[in-house]
Amino acid sequence: MAALASSSPILKCAAPDLLRDLDLTGDELTYLLDLADDVKRSPRDYSQALAGKSVALLFEKPSLRTRLTFEIAILQLGGGSVFIEGPIGVREPLKDVARNLDRWVNGIVARVFAQATVEGLAEWSSVPVINALSDAYHPCQALADVETVREHFGGLQGLKLAFVGDGNNVAHSLMLNCLRLGMDFALACPPGYDANPDVVMQAQGLAAASGTMLTLTHEPAEAVAGAHVIYTDVWASMGQEQEAVERREAFRAYQVNDRLFGLARPDAVFMHCLPAKRGEEVTDSVMEAARSVVFDQAENRLHAQKALLLMLLS
Repeated sequence: MAALASSSPILKCAAPDLLRDLDLTGDELTYLLDLADDVKRSPRDYSQALAGKSVALLFEKPSLRTRLTFEIAILQLGGGSVFIEGPIGVREPLKDVARNLDRWVNGIVARVFAQATVEGLAEWSSVPVINALSDAYHPCQALADVETVREHFGGLQGLKLAFVGDGNNVAHSLMLNCLRLGMDFALACPPGYDANPDVVMQAQGLAAASGTMLTLTHEPAEAVAGAHVIYTDVWASMGQEQEAVERREAFRAYQVNDRLFGLARPDAVFMHCLPAKRGEEVTDSVMEAARSVVFDQAENRLHAQKALLLMLLS
C-alpha cells in the first residue's frame, strides 16, 4: 500500500459525481483507498479540509451506518451537514429540489430507492452528488469493504471474494470493484435472483482486462471454494418486504453457516454490510466468529467516505 503525504494536494475526481462505481477510474479507486488509510491514521491532518462547506443528506430510506458515518465524516473534516428524510421529487419536482440545493450547499449525498433519482439530482444540480445507496449500486459500501479486505490481508491481488445470496446492489458494486482491483469474484444466487445482466457484462469486461476471474453460479459451495472472503446480505432489502416469505424459502440453502464457512480457506473472513437478520442469511455463530470483520467494515465506512468527500469537494 502506498503512503500519502498529508500535505500533498488531494487528487480531484475526473467525474463530477459518484453515481455508480465506475464513475471512479481504476487509478482514482486505488488512490481513494490510499487516502482513506491516511485519513484513518492521521485524522487531525484533514480536520479543516472541508471548512466552510455544507453537504445535504437526502435519505428516502432509514439508515444507521450511512447517515452517521457521513454526518461524522463531514463534521470531522470541518464541514457542516443538514439531514432531510422522506421521498424526493414528490412534494415538488426533482429538478426543482436539485436546483434549490445547489444554491445552498456544496454537495449532495442521496440514499434512494431508484437509481433514476440520484441520476436526476446529478443532472439538475451543479454540485457533486454521491450515491449513498440505490436499487442498482451501493458504491460507498463497496469502498469500505475493499478497504477492509486490503487492511486485513495486506493487499488485494490474487484474493477471492464470494458473495452468497441476492444479486443485489451490494453484489453489483463489489463485483465491479473487486475485479478491477485484482480480486476474483464469485456470486452464488438462487435461480431468478441473479445479478443485473448489464452489470455482469461490464464485470466480464473488467475481468478480461485485469486477468481476474468472475464466477456466476447457483451453488454456494462452488462459490466459496478457495475464497478469502465470504460475504452476504439480507435476503429481502428495504422495499422488498412483501417478498420476504417467498425469498426466505428461495434463499434457505444460501445461509452462511459454520458448514458453508468451513468450505472456504482456513484464513477466510466473513463480511456483511449490515443490518443482519441473524438466523436467516447468516447464523449468529458466524457473525460472532473471530474471523468476522463486519464491524471493521462499519468503521471503515467513515474513513472511505471521508476520502470520497475530499476527492469530490475539497
